[in-house]
Amino acid sequence: MINDFFNLIFPKLCCACNNTLLKNENIICISCIVNLPKTNFHLDKENPVNKVFWGRVQIEMAASFYSFSKKSKVQNLLHHLKYKGVKEVGSIVGKLFGYDLKESKYFQGIDFIVPIPLHKNKLKKRGYNQSEWIAKGVSEAMDVPMNFGALYRKVDSQTQTKKGRYKRWENVGDIFGVLNNDLDDKNILLIDDVVTTGATIEACAQILIKQNCKVFVATIAYA
Repeated sequence: MINDFFNLIFPKLCCACNNTLLKNENIICISCIVNLPKTNFHLDKENPVNKVFWGRVQIEMAASFYSFSKKSKVQNLLHHLKYKGVKEVGSIVGKLFGYDLKESKYFQGIDFIVPIPLHKNKLKKRGYNQSEWIAKGVSEAMDVPMNFGALYRKVDSQTQTKKGRYKRWENVGDIFGVLNNDLDDKNILLIDDVVTTGATIEACAQILIKQNCKVFVATIAYA
């Protein structure tokens, strides 16, 4: 009764559509889970995300879960995840995506799931790494272990949001490193929230490839 009273005064809203959640719903309503614009890129080797990296870096396979557009429900989801502290968006959507990736013939044999790391300064300011929360959901669904510590961000680069393609690439040229050999010779699934130009992921992949890794990529959205 107390919960019902508080929900009446302060209703819990879906992070995608902003409608009131039902009792059995959490963070994202069932309607949005069913109807958000899935890309199904994980089923197509020649999908647009995979093509982003062609001729730039050797990515085994890349895919995004949702199509991104401005002022959309997907943008609302990512905004809650990245800027409003609703970390659980990452794990819920990551888990949904992970189930799809597990069934894809292009994402088999993964040894570790690795989130794109934040610099310690940004991590301290935000309080969490949104890509880690996505990776947790993907890891649970795929039953593949995560690795948080081996890949790290050396430089606190400026935000990528308002940069053009070349500036994005220039901004992340040499900002990642590896602390140990835990990832050497492994099949690595890199996790991030959004891919646009792919500059950040490319920089991560280059470092991992130097460790003789095979690199796969999965992001929540493709802009």
